[in-house]
Amino acid sequence: MPDLLIELFSEEIPARMQGKASDDLKKLVTDGLVEAGLTYASAAAFATPRRLALHLEGLTARSADSREERRGPKVGAPDKAVEGFCRGAGVERDQLEKRDTGKGEFWFAVVEKKGRDASEIIADVLDGKIRNFPWPKSMRWGDGTLRWVRPLKSILCILSDENGATVVPFEIEGIRAGDKTMGHRSVGSTPISVTDFDDYEAKLKRAKVILRPDERAEIIENDAANLAFAAGLEVVEDKGLLTEVAGLVEWPVVLMGGIGEAFLELPPEVLQTSMKEHQKFFSVGKAAGGAGTNRITHFITVANIETADDGATILAGNQKVLSARLSDAKFFWENDLRIAKDGMGPWMEALESRTFERRLGSESQRVARITALAGDLSGAIGANPGLAEQAAQLAKADLSSEMVYEFPELQGLMGRYYSEAAGYPSEVAAACEEHYSPLGPNDRVPTAPVSIAVALADKLDTLAGFWAIDEKPTGSKDPFALRRAALGVIRLVLVNELRLGLEPLFDAAIGSASSALDGEPDSDKIAAQASDLLSFFHDRLKVYLRDEGVRHDVIDACLAMPGSDDLTLLVKRATALSDFLKTDDGENLLQGFKRANNILSQAEEADGVEYSFGADVKFAEQDEEKALFSALDAAGGRIDAAMAAEDFGTAMGAMADLRGPIDAFFEAVQVNAQSQVLRRNRLNLLSRIRDICLNVADLRRIEG
Repeated sequence: MPDLLIELFSEEIPARMQGKASDDLKKLVTDGLVEAGLTYASAAAFATPRRLALHLEGLTARSADSREERRGPKVGAPDKAVEGFCRGAGVERDQLEKRDTGKGEFWFAVVEKKGRDASEIIADVLDGKIRNFPWPKSMRWGDGTLRWVRPLKSILCILSDENGATVVPFEIEGIRAGDKTMGHRSVGSTPISVTDFDDYEAKLKRAKVILRPDERAEIIENDAANLAFAAGLEVVEDKGLLTEVAGLVEWPVVLMGGIGEAFLELPPEVLQTSMKEHQKFFSVGKAAGGAGTNRITHFITVANIETADDGATILAGNQKVLSARLSDAKFFWENDLRIAKDGMGPWMEALESRTFERRLGSESQRVARITALAGDLSGAIGANPGLAEQAAQLAKADLSSEMVYEFPELQGLMGRYYSEAAGYPSEVAAACEEHYSPLGPNDRVPTAPVSIAVALADKLDTLAGFWAIDEKPTGSKDPFALRRAALGVIRLVLVNELRLGLEPLFDAAIGSASSALDGEPDSDKIAAQASDLLSFFHDRLKVYLRDEGVRHDVIDACLAMPGSDDLTLLVKRATALSDFLKTDDGENLLQGFKRANNILSQAEEADGVEYSFGADVKFAEQDEEKALFSALDAAGGRIDAAMAAEDFGTAMGAMADLRGPIDAFFEAVQVNAQSQVLRRNRLNLLSRIRDICLNVADLRRIEG
């Protein structure tokens, strides 16, 4: 079986597009070949700044012959119907066969297809996939119609086996496939002939091209770490930047330079962001006790080739450009500090002319809502109300600063620096930075009370505002990141074990946001929106807990209980129930409950009455019946006390004690006895089982 090697060589492919493009090439080509009847053993795709490559091992040399029988119209059908069937099957009318199917005579066509050589199939597949490649952005050049991310220069396409390599013959827009590639720009424009993948990769490496992105990234990471270590420093880890830089070079050469003394007092985050965004430099500094760096003093840049002066000219040019960039950052920093030390008043005033959302008013109006909400939340969180309100008032001020205008990703962090410079309490400064957190499922959750209050107020106002104007997520669309905001609230509540009733908070927050709209707020509409927002939170909580191993039906069973807007209580109950149902006692008790509930529900429907009281042990005839009365008396008291104390583990343990008596009762006792006295008493006994179990969770919602 031959191996297939494809290379699409072009001008520079943007680094951000390379990973997806190599994945797309692999999927599109392999899917196309398989659909055409070829199979393969393995496939691997690669990307460099100037090429996409695909290597398939163990490709079948030819597709198999096929024979297919198709049933057509009934004999006697109109000629047009028969002719249409013939066209679809690719046969002539005289090739049709008449067959009796037992339901009448029908025309049948036998469609036979000869297998095709792999090279013919590959040429067809590649022609279609290249012409319709899903680049996010593409261009045309010259007079051709082909669109590619950058001008496509050449195509390498060969099948290789023990007998050597064969070019797959095809042509696109005047570019004929061949067996040649090009090396690094620095080695000239002499084409390189290759015979198979190993030969291809080895010759590229000799021509200063490392084909594999992970190998380039590893070289950059290791060489940068070694350079930094030799100087007693360490590189600030940035996996995203590492992937991007590995996509900018075909032959990485790592160089380290120093940052000018005039810029070393800039906050390390400013240095790091400026160098990353503008220059694609890695930050290097002194270690800060294993928690990153406390001072950025150097940078790592990655050249695309070695130079005779060991990179001295490259470093000099980079340092010159970097100094200009950092001069701008220093100017922003110093200007901002002057305003910050005066209390940030001008920035807060500027928020009045900054629109948050046209229907929800300005950022200044939003800050007022967040401030009020943070103050209201403080008591339940244990935060100082004055500090929480002060932090909320300042939290968005840095949006008006020059530094955040230049680097929006520093919002919040710069708020902390500026608040500290203005002399505000440390809790206020920390809240200015942390109120955006958590930004995702793995982001750190604030734990300081003032930070929690402002972070919750910020996210709740966002959610309430967009619910008030009916801009909710739909399907996969969530342009205002409301799912992320809801997850942030959930994590803030659960990590800090906060006891909050969310529905009245939603009601108040939506009412406050609605005041920015035209007209008087409608209390009924606000209540409905708050209820809908709570349902949205419950859906988000299900997703969150699913990842924690809690089933959705277990959550549903707990959502049916009072206090479902208290997320901490809800999760505590759901976790205990989930753990309980994973035990034999829990599973068997669930089956006993379902049996009792089914018998009881059927009897109540048939009799038109509710059996909810009156079970009396004096009417019990059998020992198992009497034992169940005793077990229910004992368990009921324990469960009531445990539920009042929110000790769900003890409540589940009390329920587990019922498993044996319930099993024994159903094995020995006939509920629907002939005696109506016995039947009513036993049905009322089943009602006790149902009531006691439903006091813990609505087990009717548990599947299975």
